[in-house]
Amino acid sequence: MKAIKILTLKLILLSLLLGGVIYVIQQYIKPAWIHESMWTIMAFFIILTWITGMFTHYLLQLSKENSVSILLGGIGLRLLSSIGFVAVMLMLGVENIILFIVNFFIVYFLYLLFDIYMLIANLRPNSR
Repeated sequence: MKAIKILTLKLILLSLLLGGVIYVIQQYIKPAWIHESMWTIMAFFIILTWITGMFTHYLLQLSKENSVSILLGGIGLRLLSSIGFVAVMLMLGVENIILFIVNFFIVYFLYLLFDIYMLIANLRPNSR
């Protein structure tokens, strides 16, 4: 339960930091760089990262032997969900597709870095 609270807290802090940077860019620096669907993208990644993180922690508690498969499965699930989200948004007719895709993948890679950081931090105690 402690690991879930730590994951949630770190996810909230990352999301607030990233949201603050996006807000500053959107309001003060260069509004043309931020797509109007950015807050939808952020909400999608917050929910997706939290759900896959909880699912991964639950499965790791059940089976430590399959940890590599579980972690890669979580990353694969995030990738497939992201592709599905982009496909749905494009079918809904989002405007300025190139800017949407660029913004989406910047946020995707930042949350992927967060996921890799959490993975390395969780594997370090298990390697002893």
